Amino acid sequence: MKTVAVIGASRSRHKFGNKAVRAFLRRGYNVLPINPTENKIEGLQVYKSVLDVPIGIDLATVYVPSKIGKKIISEIVAKGIPELWLNPGADGDSVIKQAKALGKEPVIGCSIIAIGESIEDYE
Repeated sequence: MKTVAVIGASRSRHKFGNKAVRAFLRRGYNVLPINPTENKIEGLQVYKSVLDVPIGIDLATVYVPSKIGKKIISEIVAKGIPELWLNPGADGDSVIKQAKALGKEPVIGCSIIAIGESIEDYE
C-alpha cells in the first residue's frame, strides 16, 4: 500500500483537498492529510507539514495556491518524497520552476483522475 500526503487537505467536502483524501482512501492508499490548521480530516490525523510525518511518503499531491506551494516544495524535497503531483490551481509556473530547481520533476494534472476516480463521485 502506497502512502500519500494530501497537501492542502480540507474538512470541507466540496474542496478538492477533501475529495482527494476520500478518493485515495477509496483506492486503498495510506492517506496523510497535511494542513497546518486542522487536527482531523475524514477521521484521519492531520499533520502540519510533511516534515512532521514519522514515516516515509511515496507520493505528495498538492492542493494549495501557488504562493503556498512554492514554500512547501523544499519540505517535500527534504522529506525525500519521490513523486510529486501538482493539481490544477497548484501548478503555477513559480512552483514548477521551484520544484525543478530542487531536482523534482512534478507531474502536472489531477491526481484524483490519475488514480482512476471520477471527480463527479465526490460532489
